[in-house]
Amino acid sequence: MTLTDLADRVGVTVVNLSVLKNDRARAVRFSTLTAICDVLGCDVGDLFTVR
Repeated sequence: MTLTDLADRVGVTVVNLSVLKNDRARAVRFSTLTAICDVLGCDVGDLFTVR
């Protein structure tokens, strides 16, 4: 799935997903995380790691 496809399915802009993907986000809405996980069929813990 492309970033554009994911953005369309989640309902956010490609720019916002790019910011998340490239570790430049300062914050993320829970609704956005939930929507991403729903589309990808994963849990929030699958998207993030603690360093």
